[in-house]
Amino acid sequence: MQRIRLRYTKRGRLRFTSHRDFQRAFERALRRAEVPMAYSAGFTPHPKVSYANAAPTGTGSEAEYLEIALTDARDPEKLRLLLDESMPVGLDIIDAVEARTSGLADRLTASVWELRLDGVTPEDAERAVEAFMSAETVEVQRKMKNGMRTFDARGAVVSLEARTAQPEAQKSQSETHSPQADRPTDQACAILRLVVRHVTPAVRPDDVLSGLRAVADLAPPVPAGVIRLAQGLFDEETGTVTDPLAPDREAVAAASDAFPGDATAAAAKAPA
Repeated sequence: MQRIRLRYTKRGRLRFTSHRDFQRAFERALRRAEVPMAYSAGFTPHPKVSYANAAPTGTGSEAEYLEIALTDARDPEKLRLLLDESMPVGLDIIDAVEARTSGLADRLTASVWELRLDGVTPEDAERAVEAFMSAETVEVQRKMKNGMRTFDARGAVVSLEARTAQPEAQKSQSETHSPQADRPTDQACAILRLVVRHVTPAVRPDDVLSGLRAVADLAPPVPAGVIRLAQGLFDEETGTVTDPLAPDREAVAAASDAFPGDATAAAAKAPA
């Protein structure tokens, strides 16, 4: 059995698809691409697909991950192209690697988010960020399955900084009308870059926005545009979020060196 790990996106209007909507679209793509999927046992077999830390509905993402199990070996890049052609534009399969290590979910310990605050000046955003980061704790509330819960939104935040957005009028036409340009506008706005650890309960970008409202009365006039730029293992030394598929790529390369020839075939011969 071969395992393939995929990275996919949620762009443009497709950011409003729920995780269940994506599952249905992806399973249809698997059938259209005639992927030799492994199935679970029992009366209602399902394709063996494992999803890891999906982004909340309504947020865009450049870094969503899943793993599939195949009954026959396939070249990861050819498989990626077939699946990407079978998916709606915006739900794009952008990376694939054969799984040669365990614990993908364990390597997703932090995320990098970008928050677009239309109608907020960079100066106001900077003051709010300074107040948030200087606070020891910032309590926020969120409605969960068991009712309202109060928790600290500050402790999970590794870094938060304000930036000035480039007006859309100054961008090229291809940039302005790309699938990622969710909100074309000629008005500059503030951009927040957020790095947050994955803790329990999860601290989401909207929780940080609630915290900014609590400590600095920062309330954007329209809902923030949120996109996840990356997620992976947080490197304490560099303060960066690393690529969670890198260990698999390194293992495949090592197997290819040990078994010259096709990298996929070589990886299949190597011990798991």
